[in-house]
This record gives sequence, structure tokens and C-alpha cells, in this order.
Amino acid sequence: MEPSLEAEIGRLHAAVCSALSDPKRIAILYALHEGPKNVTELTELLELNQATTSRHLKILRDRSLVETQRDGVHIYYSLADERVIEALDLLRGVLASALERRKTLAEVMTVRT
Repeated sequence: MEPSLEAEIGRLHAAVCSALSDPKRIAILYALHEGPKNVTELTELLELNQATTSRHLKILRDRSLVETQRDGVHIYYSLADERVIEALDLLRGVLASALERRKTLAEVMTVRT
């Protein structure tokens, strides 16, 4: 692969990972997995203020993780690709395994003291 193309892919990958680095944005993505929602619905569901919700949605939109559709005066957000939820679930599985290993290590250390 051409080095400049590989570098661009790396930058895009990092940008998506950066968008997934905030727990509120992850919560928004899981909420949108249930179906399209507007800012007000997300604000109420996630107990965030409107400015925070809008800021996070802009980041997700800029990274092509969510799409918008206008319905009259309302803009509805939805997942651009459902596979993002599969990726988040996979990462949660990795996290669960890591926590299990830490738990086992903590139990071993407790027995030895």
C-alpha cells in the first residue's frame, strides 16, 4: 500500500477511535442503536444538557458515525453503520476479560498475604 494512503487510513482510524473515547458518546451510540432520536430525546434519555449532547453529536457526525435526517423542524440522528455497536460490544468483551484477569490476580495476591 502506498505510504501516504496508509498514513491517511491511520489518521481516519485514530479519528474514529477518538470519537469512541468518551463515555457520553458511547452512550449516545447505544441509544441510537434503539432507533433514530432527536437532540431533545437524547438529552432526556441520557440526562445530559442540550449543549453537551449537541457537541457530542457533532463529533460523531464529523467522524461519520451518525447520520442526520430532517423531519420538519426536527433533525433525527441515527447510526451511520450498525457495525459500530458490534465493535463497541467486542471492546466490552475485551474489557471484561481484562477485568477478570485482574480479579484473578487480586485473589491470588490476597491469598498470599
